[in-house]
Amino acid sequence: MCLAAAVVSLTASADEGMWLLPYLQKMNIGDMRAKGCELTAEQIYSINGSSLKDAIVIFGNGCTGEVVSPEGLVFTNHHCGYASIQELSSVEHDYLKDGFWASSNADELPAPGLTVTFIRQILDVTPEVLGSVPSIAGGSERVEIVERNIEALRERLAAEYPGKTIAVKSFFGGNQYFAFVQDIFRDIRLVGTPPSSIGKFGGETDNWMWPRHTGDFSIFRIYADKENNPAAYSPENVPYRAENHLKISLDGIEENDFAMIMGFPGSTQRYMTSYEIDELLNVTGPQRVAIRGARQEILKKDMLASDKVRIQYASKYAGSSNYWKNTIGMMRGVKKLDVKAKKEAQEAAFQVWADANTLPEEGFSDALPTIREALEQSRSCTASLQYLSEALGMAVEIISPAISAHRILNAEEVTDELKQRLEEYYVQFYKDYNMPTDRKVAKRMLAMVRENVEELPSVFAEVIDARFGGDIDAYVDYLYDNSAFTSYEKATAVAPDQVAEDPAVVLAESVIGKMGELRGKMTATDFRFADGHRRYIAGLMRMQPDKAFYPDANFTLRMTYGQVLPYEPMDGVKYEYYTTLKGVMEKENPENPEFVVPAKLRELYEKKDFGRWANRDGELPVAFLANCDITGGNSGSPMMNGRGELIGLAFDGNWEAMSGDIAFEPEVQRTIGVDVRYVLFLIDKFADSGWLLEEMTLVGGDCGKGCCADKKGCGKKAKKAAKKAKAGKK
Repeated sequence: MCLAAAVVSLTASADEGMWLLPYLQKMNIGDMRAKGCELTAEQIYSINGSSLKDAIVIFGNGCTGEVVSPEGLVFTNHHCGYASIQELSSVEHDYLKDGFWASSNADELPAPGLTVTFIRQILDVTPEVLGSVPSIAGGSERVEIVERNIEALRERLAAEYPGKTIAVKSFFGGNQYFAFVQDIFRDIRLVGTPPSSIGKFGGETDNWMWPRHTGDFSIFRIYADKENNPAAYSPENVPYRAENHLKISLDGIEENDFAMIMGFPGSTQRYMTSYEIDELLNVTGPQRVAIRGARQEILKKDMLASDKVRIQYASKYAGSSNYWKNTIGMMRGVKKLDVKAKKEAQEAAFQVWADANTLPEEGFSDALPTIREALEQSRSCTASLQYLSEALGMAVEIISPAISAHRILNAEEVTDELKQRLEEYYVQFYKDYNMPTDRKVAKRMLAMVRENVEELPSVFAEVIDARFGGDIDAYVDYLYDNSAFTSYEKATAVAPDQVAEDPAVVLAESVIGKMGELRGKMTATDFRFADGHRRYIAGLMRMQPDKAFYPDANFTLRMTYGQVLPYEPMDGVKYEYYTTLKGVMEKENPENPEFVVPAKLRELYEKKDFGRWANRDGELPVAFLANCDITGGNSGSPMMNGRGELIGLAFDGNWEAMSGDIAFEPEVQRTIGVDVRYVLFLIDKFADSGWLLEEMTLVGGDCGKGCCADKKGCGKKAKKAAKKAKAGKK
């Protein structure tokens, strides 16, 4: 397609950008090398040979990880491994609170349901997906043609790559398509994790903030069958023999050093219009903050009162709270940085260009009006649908087992396999379910829905009003007192012919039915929005032929690069580019669970027992900044130096640039990463797990006194110091 050819003929020259690996040679490598990258594009991404990309993996369903040893050892963030750590925890074995460190392969803990995914091939399939689509096709017609073409493409690629998983993704609003050939490994085991007092140090208070002092990492291992292929968990499986793994640099970082990140950014909206920003600021953003904030208040109170509930709800609370604070920061940033005005200026220029330079049948002149009209027509449905989804579908937990049981037990043929699947689901669900907490949440959520939703589910009129006189608390008490889905024992004992009348099923069917009705009303406007969005992006690219464009994030493998840099968040304030263990001790507050410091870590600090992991000034580095372009999904991504060696793990963005998913702000936008030397220090000194270091490839470094950690010659900083000293003597 001509669009793809136009894009890749350009050269990028900015730190902004989540770049596609197949285009690094044409678009990025010149700028990267000018900034300090020492690798070739082929060493980073090779179509046929082994390259850096073969050490980067999708970790679970929403994070990134990196292979750091030939035996399949994987680093990722603590918060990425959090759900698995929580699932493996109990009151007797509280790995969230105490951490966990295997002393050998035999001690590594299988993590049920966790996967690690490798990208084996990346294929531009735009001609196959769009080649037969008429230029005038739009709406449902275009969607149907594209979906048929993708299905045929998947079948062809599945035959060409037997045993692989094929994912086909849309880019630039549906103007380009890539296929990703994947290997998915399903036997993943927990190897090590620091306690939450290190892995989540700072908690909600420090989330999205700088300076940061969080040891946000965890360690897992990939297991394969004896032929090194993906396999379900088996005691017979062996550690995966990695095709490539990252070397780990002990040279550390200095201001202005080159830094690059490879990973799987989840979602950005850089092509968002001013009309969508209005919806974010006035509808979806405030609603999300209100709903999640109310639920989190209830969860937190119950978690503080019970260790059992704390473990059950730790991952649920963390996931909700993270996006809640992200939304608060995003709205703040959009307003403070006047993003809407910048979008309006871009849109005005686009409209003038489109009216003067394109034909009506091309659709560019109508792109922005189409987007605006589609959003206006669907706004009421959008608001109601979000409320029902977040406040009831996601927050009121009893709905989930009720609807699962109803659909499985009322299927045309209830097979033993379906019954087994339901049983397994019950075991998983009720392990982390506390009925009294859910009852409190349901009362608050149903009240909020009544207050804020225009089109209510039928259960409000037919049950809450008709039977309980509108008393939501009384209805909820009846619901939880009479439903079979409040416990594992009751759920597994309920007769199939009783399920449909269960009050939780009645609630679930009512909510899901209304959500389906709202989605149906939005179908036509969704198609119109997609048409306008696609034409707007294509038009922008035609309008600015000399600009290097990159697609919005969609959880596909990308490269971003920049430099290690400080920043100035406001007048008179300058933030340094790194933090040290000293800052952990300065923040320590035994009365605040977010800032508790483990006794052993404090002891190591007081003795200055940092080993070879200290910097040249004798400090133990903890975190650092780089102006790389990341978002959610990049959590756990490797931060690498110009030689492709691991220097840290990306784990957060900064508060001042929370609007970054919509508009990159180069002056203040920063990636926060945990320094790999802090990770290695904790493995070595805190966890006494030096056996793990033996399988890693550590390179460079010095001990801060001119000696070298690897005993094979000084690292970069020691060499610089020696050269400077020699020049001084002359």
